[in-house]
Parts: sequence; C-alpha cells; structure tokens
Amino acid sequence: MEKATQTLRYVAVGDSFTEGVGDETHDPDRPRGWADLVADGLAAAHGTVEYANLAIRGRLLEPIATEQIDAALALDPLPTMITFNGGGNDMLRTGDLTRLIDLTRTAIRRCRDAGIEVVVLAGADPSNGLPFSEVIRRRGDYLTAEVAAVAADEGVTFVDVFHDSEIRRPEYWSPDRLHLNPVGHQRVAALVLTGIGIATPTPPRPASSEKPGVAADLHFYREHLTPWVLRRLRRQSSGDARTAKHPAWVQRRPDATG
Repeated sequence: MEKATQTLRYVAVGDSFTEGVGDETHDPDRPRGWADLVADGLAAAHGTVEYANLAIRGRLLEPIATEQIDAALALDPLPTMITFNGGGNDMLRTGDLTRLIDLTRTAIRRCRDAGIEVVVLAGADPSNGLPFSEVIRRRGDYLTAEVAAVAADEGVTFVDVFHDSEIRRPEYWSPDRLHLNPVGHQRVAALVLTGIGIATPTPPRPASSEKPGVAADLHFYREHLTPWVLRRLRRQSSGDARTAKHPAWVQRRPDATG
C-alpha cells in the first residue's frame, strides 16, 4: 500500500461478482457490490481515492485478463492498486480450465510490471444452491488452487472467498442463487480489506432462514435457471449490451455512503 500522502487509485476488473450484481441497494440498474465498498474502505483509511470499475457481468476470464486489463493499464494516471477476479463464468461451463491459469499469470505480471499492487480474488462458491453442485465445486476448487499458486509465485495478495464457509450459507445469496446479496457483498469487502491490511469489522451474521421449499425451487428454475440456459444455447450473455459502470476515475471520499 502506498503512503497516505499519495493518491490511491483503485481499479477493479472482473464479471458480475465484481460489478456488484445482487447488491442493487440504491439503483436497480447500477449495482453497488463489494468493490465499491472496498473503495469506500480505502477512502476511510487513507482519504479520498480515485476509483474505476471495469467489470461487466457475464464476462469469461479471457476478456477480463486481456481487454479489461488493457483498459486498466490505459487509465490516466495509472492505477496504484487493482483487484483481479475471473473464471466464475468459465467454471459454470464445460471446457478446459488449464488455459485460464496462464491468462491469469500474464495479467498479474502486466499489472505488477507497471508498478500496480495486485490483489487476486477467488470468487464466492455458488455451488450449494445450483444443480450439478459437485461438478461446479470441483472445478472451482481446481481453479482456486491453481490461481492461489500463481499468486504466491508472483508475490501478490490472494483473497480466497471461494473457501469461506460462512458465505456459502443461503442467507448471503440472491434469489438467483448465483449472485451474492448485499450482505454477501459486505462480507467479501471485509475479507478483501482485511487481506490488504485494513482493519475492518466483520458484518453481522444474517439470521438463519429455512431451507427453500418446493415453491422456491420452482421459482428459481422458472425465473433464473431457465433464462440462463436459454442464453447459453443462444450464445448470448447478460452483459452483451452493457458497459463498465465506472470506466474512468471517480472520487470516493471518506464520508461516502455507497
């Protein structure tokens, strides 16, 4: 972390997890999410920071590691810190995950060589609420372990949200069972801020809820899973018509409320 007298410029890249989908706290068209909360936490600790968020829902890891990293390195002035997460959408599809490791390593090196502090995240594990949960978790375990090894090799911070058992509880997830809800995003922000050395209280544990019944399951399949499958069949993405919510620097001040 840079000295407090220097301006912190934080950029986030990724998919819906980093865009903040599920935390439509103030605006249904512009989610807040953990990265916004990390920016606020940085501002509270260090004073006003510059913040950009290039994440777009539905993105696979390759465009995150190439196109979004290109955009991050094109910011003027350069970022001083970046959070990198990707692979969640790849994990939910069939296909070889091994090529993602080299993409991740290259992205980390490009940022590190530019003098940017890199924080790599493994996203939250959604498998408890989804069909084929064992397959999804196995693929996620593999990707998380490999990315953790790359982060260690490259000497960058790694935050493992995937193996946070608390956040696997249904109380942290949206009705689509794929994205975190506002409390889930708060927990991720606390894990990231703690991981970079900023003392942050753990958000209160949400009250336990009953296991979803048949009606809730039917609603999930009709309103969320079926549309997702249809988009896959049509080779469409939920982010096809979207752009980054903060493609250029915006200020986050110590008194920000999100």
